[in-house]
Amino acid sequence: MNRIDVTPAAAAVINKLRTQHGPLMFHQSGGCCDGSSPMCYAEGEFIVGSSDVWLGQIEGCDFWMSGDQFEYWKHTHLTVDVTPGRGASFSLEIPLGVRFLIRSRLFSDNELEHLTPVRVGS
Repeated sequence: MNRIDVTPAAAAVINKLRTQHGPLMFHQSGGCCDGSSPMCYAEGEFIVGSSDVWLGQIEGCDFWMSGDQFEYWKHTHLTVDVTPGRGASFSLEIPLGVRFLIRSRLFSDNELEHLTPVRVGS
């Protein structure tokens, strides 16, 4: 059972960004304002810390979350989506006039028993 998925609309944006920027990665810090949105970076442009948690991949891109934020969301299935509008961040999708966002739901008890393991950053 994946912890994170992506909508077709968000997948299309990710693939467009990958064409422009090469390999990508995501990080969600859980901070205030746009820090609570998933941020898309060129791979290697964001340094993953030892407390960051790897949740899986979306469209071949690693998705990381701060450890503190993961503690709040560890029982939650996340789906990366996209919506019109500009966020106030350095995320690569901003010049396209869209921004990534997270949709969430709680895992069922059965899903919790079959989750893909997470790993911590280095």
